[in-house]
Amino acid sequence: MGLAIAQFHEKGRASKLRLFSPMFYEDEFPVPTLFREFKDMPVLEQKAIESASGRILDVGAGAGCHTLELQRRSAHVTAIDISPASVETMRKRGVAHALLQDFYEVEDQYDTVLMLMNGIGIVGTLDNMPRFFAQLDRILAPGGCVLFDSSDICYVFEGEDGIIELPATPGYYGEIEYQMQYGSVKGDSFKWLYIDADTMAEAAQQHGYEFTIISHGEHYDYLGKLVKKQC
Repeated sequence: MGLAIAQFHEKGRASKLRLFSPMFYEDEFPVPTLFREFKDMPVLEQKAIESASGRILDVGAGAGCHTLELQRRSAHVTAIDISPASVETMRKRGVAHALLQDFYEVEDQYDTVLMLMNGIGIVGTLDNMPRFFAQLDRILAPGGCVLFDSSDICYVFEGEDGIIELPATPGYYGEIEYQMQYGSVKGDSFKWLYIDADTMAEAAQQHGYEFTIISHGEHYDYLGKLVKKQC
């Protein structure tokens, strides 16, 4: 993805960013969406940006579209990504604080952690939830929150009769394995999590967090908020 981001920034266009998964047919990721302006963002993302406050961490910032909008609003925001090409592109686009950093390596504290475009997908699997919440314990300032959007992908398993039959697999149906290819460069496969609201609420409760839905999207998606429970 980083290569696609860099080329789109340099040339105004990019080749096909191919997306593979054992569960689905080959798909294409629309690179231009990573460069969209606020007016072109989904309502859920707009609401998240409008709700962010204090010191903000934009996780998996990609090309930096959310960070740049927050900067326009004079917010104190730091963008992180694990792709060197993405971070370099963000800096060229004017992101003031763009760091090559994994979410789990963050040490500073923030008032708002943004995980948009299903950014919570980096958790990978439900088994990784303890590690995720332990990291939040370290980096969320008192009274801080996480704003994230995700989807209940149960609709993928809806038959022609309108009945949803979830796959009979040992894992959670929202745990998807992906692999990306740009040109001749194919990345490593990775786990990506889509989490329904009920499962998220249960995980939050188990780890001492309050989960609320700020807004529902048009198609099984939602904008959620996580806040550490007060002792």
